[in-house]
Amino acid sequence: MNLELKNKNALVCGSTQGIGRATAILLAEEGVNVTLIARNEEKLKAVLAELPNDHQCHSYLVADFSKPHELEKRIETTDFKFHILVNNTGGPRSGELISATTTDLLNAFQMHVICNQILTKAVVPFMKFEKFGRIINIISTSVKEPIPGLGVSNTIRNAVGNWAKTLATELAHFQITVNNVLPGFTNTSRLDEIIKIKAQHEQSSVAEMEQIMKNYVPVKRFAKPEETAAAVVFLASKQASYINGINLPVDGGRTKSL
Repeated sequence: MNLELKNKNALVCGSTQGIGRATAILLAEEGVNVTLIARNEEKLKAVLAELPNDHQCHSYLVADFSKPHELEKRIETTDFKFHILVNNTGGPRSGELISATTTDLLNAFQMHVICNQILTKAVVPFMKFEKFGRIINIISTSVKEPIPGLGVSNTIRNAVGNWAKTLATELAHFQITVNNVLPGFTNTSRLDEIIKIKAQHEQSSVAEMEQIMKNYVPVKRFAKPEETAAAVVFLASKQASYINGINLPVDGGRTKSL
Protein backbone atom coordinates (compact mmCIF):
# COMPACT_ATOMS: atom_id res chain seq x y z
CA MET A 1 0.00 0.00 0.00
CA ASN A 2 1.26 3.45 -0.93
CA LEU A 3 0.61 5.72 2.05
CA GLU A 4 1.13 8.78 -0.18
CA LEU A 5 3.13 10.65 2.45
CA LYS A 6 6.13 11.64 0.35
CA ASN A 7 6.95 15.37 0.64
CA LYS A 8 4.43 15.94 3.43
CA ASN A 9 5.64 17.95 6.43
CA ALA A 10 5.23 16.59 9.97
CA LEU A 11 5.79 18.05 13.42
CA VAL A 12 6.41 15.28 15.95
CA CYS A 13 6.34 16.17 19.65
CA GLY A 14 8.33 14.32 22.29
CA SER A 15 10.46 12.90 19.52
CA THR A 16 13.75 12.27 21.33
CA GLN A 17 12.73 8.90 22.75
CA GLY A 18 10.15 6.15 22.83
CA ILE A 19 7.07 6.31 20.65
CA GLY A 20 7.76 9.86 19.48
CA ARG A 21 11.22 8.96 18.22
CA ALA A 22 9.93 5.80 16.53
CA THR A 23 7.15 7.80 14.86
CA ALA A 24 9.60 10.37 13.52
CA ILE A 25 11.81 7.65 12.03
CA LEU A 26 8.90 5.79 10.39
CA LEU A 27 7.50 9.00 8.93
CA ALA A 28 10.92 9.85 7.51
CA GLU A 29 11.08 6.38 5.95
CA GLU A 30 7.85 7.24 4.11
CA GLY A 31 9.42 10.36 2.60
CA VAL A 32 8.04 12.88 5.08
CA ASN A 33 9.96 16.03 6.00
CA VAL A 34 10.10 15.69 9.78
CA THR A 35 10.48 18.45 12.35
CA LEU A 36 11.31 17.15 15.81
CA ILE A 37 10.25 19.08 18.89
CA ALA A 38 11.38 18.47 22.48
CA ARG A 39 13.26 20.30 25.23
CA ASN A 40 16.69 18.63 25.07
CA GLU A 41 18.68 19.99 22.14
CA GLU A 42 21.46 17.41 22.32
CA LYS A 43 18.97 14.56 22.14
CA LEU A 44 17.16 16.30 19.29
CA LYS A 45 20.40 16.52 17.34
CA ALA A 46 21.04 12.81 17.94
CA VAL A 47 17.62 11.76 16.64
CA LEU A 48 17.89 14.17 13.72
CA ALA A 49 21.04 12.32 12.65
CA GLU A 50 19.13 9.01 12.77
CA LEU A 51 16.32 10.06 10.44
CA PRO A 52 16.33 8.43 7.00
CA ASN A 53 17.00 11.14 4.45
CA ASP A 54 16.33 10.81 0.73
CA HIS A 55 16.60 14.47 -0.31
CA GLN A 56 14.31 15.42 2.58
CA CYS A 57 14.43 18.49 4.78
CA HIS A 58 14.45 17.48 8.45
CA SER A 59 14.82 19.93 11.33
CA TYR A 60 14.14 20.39 15.03
CA LEU A 61 12.66 22.90 17.47
CA VAL A 62 13.62 23.25 21.12
CA ALA A 63 10.59 23.82 23.35
CA ASP A 64 9.68 23.08 26.95
CA PHE A 65 6.00 22.16 27.25
CA SER A 66 6.00 23.00 30.95
CA LYS A 67 6.22 26.64 29.81
CA PRO A 68 3.35 27.21 27.34
CA HIS A 69 4.07 30.93 26.95
CA GLU A 70 7.58 30.13 25.76
CA LEU A 71 6.11 27.65 23.27
CA GLU A 72 3.83 30.39 21.93
CA LYS A 73 6.80 32.72 21.49
CA ARG A 74 8.75 29.97 19.73
CA ILE A 75 5.90 29.46 17.30
CA GLU A 76 5.81 33.15 16.43
CA THR A 77 9.33 32.86 14.99
CA THR A 78 8.69 29.63 13.05
CA ASP A 79 7.02 29.05 9.69
CA PHE A 80 4.37 26.51 10.71
CA LYS A 81 3.60 24.75 7.42
CA PHE A 82 2.78 21.22 8.53
CA HIS A 83 0.41 18.64 7.06
CA ILE A 84 0.79 16.34 10.08
CA LEU A 85 0.91 17.11 13.80
CA VAL A 86 1.72 14.36 16.29
CA ASN A 87 0.94 15.52 19.82
CA ASN A 88 2.94 13.42 22.25
CA THR A 89 3.90 14.50 25.76
CA GLY A 90 5.34 12.45 28.61
CA GLY A 91 2.87 11.34 31.24
CA PRO A 92 2.31 13.12 34.57
CA ARG A 93 3.94 11.62 37.63
CA SER A 94 2.29 8.52 39.00
CA GLY A 95 0.34 8.31 42.24
CA GLU A 96 -3.22 8.21 43.54
CA LEU A 97 -5.45 11.09 42.49
CA ILE A 98 -6.41 11.89 46.08
CA SER A 99 -2.73 12.59 46.81
CA ALA A 100 -2.29 14.96 43.87
CA THR A 101 -2.01 18.70 44.42
CA THR A 102 -3.80 21.36 42.43
CA THR A 103 -0.38 22.26 41.02
CA ASP A 104 0.05 18.68 39.76
CA LEU A 105 -3.25 18.92 37.89
CA LEU A 106 -2.63 22.40 36.52
CA ASN A 107 0.86 21.53 35.31
CA ALA A 108 -0.40 18.40 33.57
CA PHE A 109 -3.29 20.30 31.99
CA GLN A 110 -0.90 22.92 30.63
CA MET A 111 1.53 20.38 29.19
CA HIS A 112 -1.09 18.19 27.57
CA VAL A 113 -4.17 20.26 26.76
CA ILE A 114 -2.88 23.83 26.52
CA CYS A 115 0.24 22.97 24.52
CA ASN A 116 -1.78 20.72 22.20
CA GLN A 117 -4.16 23.64 21.64
CA ILE A 118 -1.30 26.06 20.94
CA LEU A 119 0.27 23.75 18.36
CA THR A 120 -3.04 22.86 16.74
CA LYS A 121 -4.02 26.50 16.27
CA ALA A 122 -0.61 27.09 14.70
CA VAL A 123 -0.86 24.25 12.15
CA VAL A 124 -4.52 24.39 11.15
CA PRO A 125 -4.36 27.44 8.82
CA PHE A 126 -1.85 25.69 6.53
CA MET A 127 -3.80 22.42 6.71
CA LYS A 128 -6.93 24.28 5.60
CA PHE A 129 -5.03 25.85 2.71
CA GLU A 130 -3.67 22.46 1.64
CA LYS A 131 -7.05 20.75 2.14
CA PHE A 132 -5.19 18.02 3.99
CA GLY A 133 -4.43 17.69 7.67
CA ARG A 134 -3.74 14.96 10.18
CA ILE A 135 -3.69 15.64 13.92
CA ILE A 136 -2.79 12.53 15.89
CA ASN A 137 -2.62 12.50 19.67
CA ILE A 138 -0.68 9.81 21.48
CA ILE A 139 -2.56 9.40 24.73
CA SER A 140 -3.19 6.23 26.79
CA THR A 141 -5.61 3.35 27.19
CA SER A 142 -6.72 5.15 30.37
CA VAL A 143 -9.05 7.09 28.06
CA LYS A 144 -11.12 3.88 28.02
CA GLU A 145 -10.24 2.37 31.40
CA PRO A 146 -8.55 4.28 34.27
CA ILE A 147 -5.22 2.76 35.28
CA PRO A 148 -4.72 2.34 39.06
CA GLY A 149 -1.94 4.51 40.43
CA LEU A 150 -2.02 7.01 37.55
CA GLY A 151 -4.64 9.41 38.92
CA VAL A 152 -3.50 12.66 37.31
CA SER A 153 -2.71 10.94 34.03
CA ASN A 154 -6.15 9.29 33.90
CA THR A 155 -7.78 12.67 34.43
CA ILE A 156 -5.74 14.66 31.93
CA ARG A 157 -5.63 11.99 29.22
CA ASN A 158 -9.43 11.96 29.17
CA ALA A 159 -9.44 15.74 28.84
CA VAL A 160 -7.21 15.38 25.78
CA GLY A 161 -9.50 12.69 24.39
CA ASN A 162 -12.57 14.90 24.58
CA TRP A 163 -10.63 17.90 23.27
CA ALA A 164 -9.64 15.80 20.26
CA LYS A 165 -13.16 14.48 19.64
CA THR A 166 -14.49 18.03 19.64
CA LEU A 167 -11.87 19.13 17.12
CA ALA A 168 -12.55 16.10 14.92
CA THR A 169 -16.08 17.38 14.39
CA GLU A 170 -15.08 21.02 13.95
CA LEU A 171 -12.30 20.43 11.42
CA ALA A 172 -13.57 17.50 9.35
CA HIS A 173 -15.08 19.60 6.55
CA PHE A 174 -11.62 21.09 5.93
CA GLN A 175 -10.29 17.57 5.17
CA ILE A 176 -8.50 17.59 8.53
CA THR A 177 -8.85 14.47 10.68
CA VAL A 178 -8.16 14.24 14.40
CA ASN A 179 -7.53 10.84 15.98
CA ASN A 180 -6.07 9.40 19.16
CA VAL A 181 -3.68 6.48 19.51
CA LEU A 182 -3.87 4.76 22.89
CA PRO A 183 -0.65 2.87 23.65
CA GLY A 184 -0.73 -0.01 26.06
CA PHE A 185 2.35 -1.23 27.91
CA THR A 186 5.19 -0.14 25.63
CA ASN A 187 8.92 -0.58 26.15
CA THR A 188 9.80 3.00 27.09
CA SER A 189 11.49 4.76 29.99
CA ARG A 190 8.01 5.73 31.22
CA LEU A 191 7.03 2.06 31.54
CA ASP A 192 10.30 1.30 33.34
CA GLU A 193 9.41 3.99 35.88
CA ILE A 194 5.90 2.62 36.39
CA ILE A 195 7.19 -0.93 36.87
CA LYS A 196 9.69 0.20 39.51
CA ILE A 197 7.04 2.14 41.43
CA LYS A 198 4.59 -0.77 41.30
CA ALA A 199 7.30 -3.18 42.44
CA GLN A 200 8.10 -1.00 45.43
CA HIS A 201 4.42 -0.66 46.29
CA GLU A 202 3.82 -4.41 46.08
CA GLN A 203 7.18 -5.26 47.71
CA SER A 204 8.20 -7.41 44.77
CA SER A 205 11.20 -7.39 42.47
CA VAL A 206 11.20 -5.40 39.24
CA ALA A 207 11.47 -8.64 37.25
CA GLU A 208 8.47 -10.14 39.04
CA MET A 209 6.37 -7.03 38.47
CA GLU A 210 7.36 -6.92 34.81
CA GLN A 211 6.14 -10.49 34.36
CA ILE A 212 2.90 -9.78 36.22
CA MET A 213 2.21 -6.85 33.90
CA LYS A 214 3.03 -8.90 30.81
CA ASN A 215 0.51 -11.48 31.99
CA TYR A 216 -2.19 -8.77 31.90
CA VAL A 217 -1.70 -8.58 28.14
CA PRO A 218 -3.25 -11.35 25.98
CA VAL A 219 -0.17 -11.43 23.72
CA LYS A 220 2.01 -11.80 26.87
CA ARG A 221 4.55 -9.13 25.99
CA PHE A 222 5.07 -5.38 25.91
CA ALA A 223 4.85 -3.43 22.67
CA LYS A 224 7.84 -2.11 20.80
CA PRO A 225 7.64 1.67 20.21
CA GLU A 226 7.72 0.98 16.46
CA GLU A 227 4.49 -1.02 16.69
CA THR A 228 2.63 1.95 18.12
CA ALA A 229 4.35 4.32 15.71
CA ALA A 230 3.11 2.24 12.77
CA ALA A 231 -0.48 3.00 13.77
CA VAL A 232 0.34 6.71 13.96
CA VAL A 233 1.89 6.67 10.50
CA PHE A 234 -1.14 4.96 8.97
CA LEU A 235 -3.50 7.51 10.53
CA ALA A 236 -1.28 10.24 9.06
CA SER A 237 -1.66 8.83 5.56
CA LYS A 238 -4.02 9.67 2.74
CA GLN A 239 -5.38 6.13 3.04
CA ALA A 240 -6.85 6.99 6.47
CA SER A 241 -8.91 9.90 5.13
CA TYR A 242 -12.24 8.46 6.36
CA ILE A 243 -11.01 7.64 9.85
CA ASN A 244 -11.83 10.54 12.14
CA GLY A 245 -12.49 11.10 15.84
CA ILE A 246 -11.49 7.63 17.02
CA ASN A 247 -9.55 6.23 19.96
CA LEU A 248 -7.32 3.45 18.63
CA PRO A 249 -5.88 1.16 21.33
CA VAL A 250 -2.52 -0.36 20.45
CA ASP A 251 -2.29 -2.56 23.51
CA GLY A 252 -2.14 -6.22 22.49
CA GLY A 253 -5.77 -6.68 23.54
CA ARG A 254 -5.28 -5.62 27.18
CA THR A 255 -8.16 -3.13 27.24
CA LYS A 256 -11.29 -5.03 28.22
CA SER A 257 -13.79 -2.57 26.76
CA LEU A 258 -14.83 -2.55 23.11
